[in-house]
Amino acid sequence: MLDMMTRKERAKQFMPFDAMKGLQEALRDREERHLRVEKHGISEDQELENSEVITRLEKRTRVTVTYYCKFHDVQREGIISEINAAYQYLKLDGEKICFEDIYGIRIIDLPSVREM
Repeated sequence: MLDMMTRKERAKQFMPFDAMKGLQEALRDREERHLRVEKHGISEDQELENSEVITRLEKRTRVTVTYYCKFHDVQREGIISEINAAYQYLKLDGEKICFEDIYGIRIIDLPSVREM
């Protein structure tokens, strides 16, 4: 009696074979390291502007934030889910951003009275 392979076992025969296993991952890591940047400072005027904007923020405010994160300059638009003045951070759609890492912040839309 012939040994019958299951469908799953037969399918494994036709799966793509990566002869250079790990090469793609190594290339992505190298590219990511190449794109890294040093954190740069901002002017006193920009610091003051950021402080003024941050004091006006509320939960559910839609903002655009430019900030430094893990060796990269990032710009994101999102909704403030938390603001903690004591520990100096905000959460943009759940991602924690320290005030000191913010290069610039702009309010796009304040929450309406009905949403609060």
